[in-house]
Amino acid sequence: MASLFTKIVNGEIPCFKVAETDQYLAFLDISPLKRGHTLCIPKVEVDHWVDLAPDTLSGLMEFSQKVAKAIQKTIPTERIGIIVAGFEVPHTHIHLIPANTMKDMDFNNPKLQIEKAEFEAIAQVIQMNFKAL
Repeated sequence: MASLFTKIVNGEIPCFKVAETDQYLAFLDISPLKRGHTLCIPKVEVDHWVDLAPDTLSGLMEFSQKVAKAIQKTIPTERIGIIVAGFEVPHTHIHLIPANTMKDMDFNNPKLQIEKAEFEAIAQVIQMNFKAL
């Protein structure tokens, strides 16, 4: 059965897309810790990142780095933290989280409640900044 993220890749479930290549997709987390919290995934469904082909893993990291730079241009923040936990969805994904302290990256923090229009606006600016890189 296809994962939630594979359904997003296939267009079966909508997302707030910020970047895409033929192999990778980045979209805003709908339960974000911070504004601009983004997920980067390979389009191929592999549950655990250690099982990715080496070239897919390195490509995912390069893609994520470029997405992180676009987020930095969009969201005022000291850093873009990166977490690869993989417990929520059985599809490799990288969390890119705007952070000023380590506390900003704690998944026990309350999730932000963001309206659809704001998600769309944030995604649009990150997209523009991604394309400009």
